[in-house]
Amino acid sequence: MSSTEERIRALVDANLQIEGRSAGQPMRLDLNIIDAGVSSADVVAFWRLVCEEFGIDIPADEFAGLLTPGDLIAYLDAQSG
Repeated sequence: MSSTEERIRALVDANLQIEGRSAGQPMRLDLNIIDAGVSSADVVAFWRLVCEEFGIDIPADEFAGLLTPGDLIAYLDAQSG
């Protein structure tokens, strides 16, 4: 597991309520968080947390296309490489 993936999993566990998943359970990397019942306000708050955690400014329009953990991890890894 990559450190980016570990950090995203920790942020999700601490900050998002995903329907049918308890913190610490395996997280599907292809699960769209909107489809999983996360409110738009929580998505915005999560976006801010991710930007702060990774020290990166992800434009809102780009983040809107990164609604699966896998997409977000790939984006962050590409930005750091």
